[in-house]
Amino acid sequence: MDEIRVAFLGLGARGAQCDDEKSLGLIGLTLALSKQFNIKVTAVSDAYQDRIELVQKKFADRKLPIPFGTTDSKELFAREDVDAVVISAAWEAHVPLAIAAMKAGKIVAMEVGGAYSVQDCFDLVRVQEETKVPFMFLENCCFDKRELMVTKMVRQGLFGEISYCHGAYAHDLREEISGGLKNRHYRLRNYMIRNCENYPTHELGPIAKILNINRGNRMLSLTAQASKARGLNEYAKTKEEYKFLENVHFAQGDIVHTSIKCADGSLITLKLNTTLPTGYSREFTVNGTKGMYAENGDVVILDGVEHGEWLNENYKNGAEFNKKYGSKMWNDITEEEKKLGHGGIDYFTFKAFYKALKNGEEMPIDVYDAASWMCITALTEDSIAMGGAPVAIPDFTGGKWVMREPKDVCEL
Repeated sequence: MDEIRVAFLGLGARGAQCDDEKSLGLIGLTLALSKQFNIKVTAVSDAYQDRIELVQKKFADRKLPIPFGTTDSKELFAREDVDAVVISAAWEAHVPLAIAAMKAGKIVAMEVGGAYSVQDCFDLVRVQEETKVPFMFLENCCFDKRELMVTKMVRQGLFGEISYCHGAYAHDLREEISGGLKNRHYRLRNYMIRNCENYPTHELGPIAKILNINRGNRMLSLTAQASKARGLNEYAKTKEEYKFLENVHFAQGDIVHTSIKCADGSLITLKLNTTLPTGYSREFTVNGTKGMYAENGDVVILDGVEHGEWLNENYKNGAEFNKKYGSKMWNDITEEEKKLGHGGIDYFTFKAFYKALKNGEEMPIDVYDAASWMCITALTEDSIAMGGAPVAIPDFTGGKWVMREPKDVCEL
């Protein structure tokens, strides 16, 4: 594509950070990439008119062409000056908006979140297969430094055969969830009525890439259990503005554990931890027959004399180790690029999307990835409701996983 004309659907905390008078969130990131890929932001949409007007004001303040704004996504999809859409709306709107966009011939970059039903995931895949419209799932953790390093080491055989992987979403979100009404944020309503692994893709995405899920391997079944839900009630007691939540019934368990069995015999475990005091961690862990990596402690262990003493001396300070095993794009990242969202991972994710569009390349995280990672939310909801009963994980590729070649996210 010579010129990429982009629209944004959803202008809240992720899309445009409308609680901030200056920041433009993902829109600002796209503007930072605009010269490199000849991108124009031509339209924006949100359920709330005031968010649209604030984004337009931010464009005006920067003396940039003001994008068209609408609260009706259908009006946006009908526009001829929109080639691609970035969907960063509420979780429940992701799949319906993506389907409508693809039916209208608009390229889709869809933000992460769990699915509300397995049928939604099948519908997403079916429409993409029928329309052939390019689709990318914006799972930024697939582009993080340690995940790419470990993937490279796995591909070089340094960890041997992979038997087990673990990931988590440990993130104290009590303030964000409790402020849902004030900030018009979707998490509050979800935590009140759903009990599931509601945000699996940050931890699962990089693991799925390492295990070649949908490309020679697939996830077969899962079991899930949830703890009691007490964290948000206790938090509300300490905050006057959230006292109204003190006795509200929350369905979402404070901790959710999920176990996933794969066709190659490997095991994946996931943990959700967002309503109790905790530090941020994805607990990224990979165990193989010759070595392992664990995010907690930032530890690499490899069999063999060659890596013993050298590893201990060089891994933590990083220079020689990163040169040998690190991702080139992380070794070359600039300070300005690090500022473009989550320490640089947003920058690499969107750069990969726009690069694929520009060159007509296959998307590095495709619709099959999106469906298989997102469906975990709906399936864990079923398993938890049935006391941790095993639940089958569908094959969204229709059997093509057997023949599809492994593909990692791209080096940029």
